[in-house]
Amino acid sequence: MAKRFPTTRYAEVMSDYIPYGRQDISQEDIDAVIAVLRSDWITQGPAIERFEQAVANYCQVKYAVAVSSATAGLHIACLAAGLREDELLWTSPNTFIASANCGLYCNAKVDFVDIDPNTYNLSVDQLKNKLVRAEKQGCLPKVLIPVHFAGQSCEMEQIAALSQQYGFKIIEDASHAIGGRYQRQPVGSCQFSDMTVFSFHPVKIITTGEGGIVLTNEDKLYQKLIRLRTHGITRNPDLMQGKSHGSWYYQQLELGFNYRMTDIQAALGVSQMQRLNEFVERRCFLANRYHQLLQDLPLILPWQHPDTNSSWHLYVIRLKLDKINKTHRQIFEELRGLGIGVNLHYIPVHLQPYYQRFGFKLGDFPEVEKYYEQAISIPLYSGLDEESQDKVVAFLREALI
Repeated sequence: MAKRFPTTRYAEVMSDYIPYGRQDISQEDIDAVIAVLRSDWITQGPAIERFEQAVANYCQVKYAVAVSSATAGLHIACLAAGLREDELLWTSPNTFIASANCGLYCNAKVDFVDIDPNTYNLSVDQLKNKLVRAEKQGCLPKVLIPVHFAGQSCEMEQIAALSQQYGFKIIEDASHAIGGRYQRQPVGSCQFSDMTVFSFHPVKIITTGEGGIVLTNEDKLYQKLIRLRTHGITRNPDLMQGKSHGSWYYQQLELGFNYRMTDIQAALGVSQMQRLNEFVERRCFLANRYHQLLQDLPLILPWQHPDTNSSWHLYVIRLKLDKINKTHRQIFEELRGLGIGVNLHYIPVHLQPYYQRFGFKLGDFPEVEKYYEQAISIPLYSGLDEESQDKVVAFLREALI
């Protein structure tokens, strides 16, 4: 049970509520959106291309396709990769459900690879073992979606080597990781993958309100993504069957979707991109400060692989429950009651009722299940000031007593 507080104290803590994440909107962001609203184009206009180019330039990748959400991006990335009915998609169980659902949208089958106990990313060792077994059984995956949890890249070079050996496509779910680096290269460069997907939800590193983007270095994938984003339509005469009827003419070549981003969102994104390095630098500062302030508590603090520089979307602590006289739930609810907007990332996907219909059950992926029993995401965002961070730490200390 969470502690009960007098009404006056409850009102006090809730008036100073500290969320686990939130957007950082400047006057420049507002001005950029207003400028688009006053322009001739509020959708399918030039702001989209400017945003795509800004992200592509930052990530040192050839092509970028802005979409209405990262979920939409994952969906069309799977389709562009050729994922079909009854083929296999593998991903991490420690992720938001979209990383797996995108496979089901393609009528494919979904399976999971357990996580590394240190990074909480997909385990390369578990992946190797699963691939050996799958090859013997004749059921190798068509697509693997490694998820860069909390902003830290997976071990992409090793994963890419396995893709060469076993023939699967790689789509990086980097929803948490824009601004991060792997082997000193920007996450999103697609050096070790076919495509990368970012999210621009308000709690992410930068925001477009809702929105996402798919990155790739392959021209064929880019052309496919462009068509799938807009109903499967092309206006390129070189891709048409037969001759064009005129400048008005288009053809639907495949079944696509309306997954477009608006110019309003893209204008916000262009403006936010100008502060991306600033946002990541601030998050890193706050994460390092948490490392110092929390090191004496009965917690497991986030570990960083030496090949990575996280963009610190999340700061996840794990409770050493054998040294605490409270349950995971008690501490979580007590912090919420104190006005600290903690969260839990994530409920393992294979434990969701919908996925248990496919035969998944408790015990299938023990490492992520153990993680779930201990993990709490505490507040981390670029606008978090040191005073508020100190309050988070003080209330966490109180809750752990």
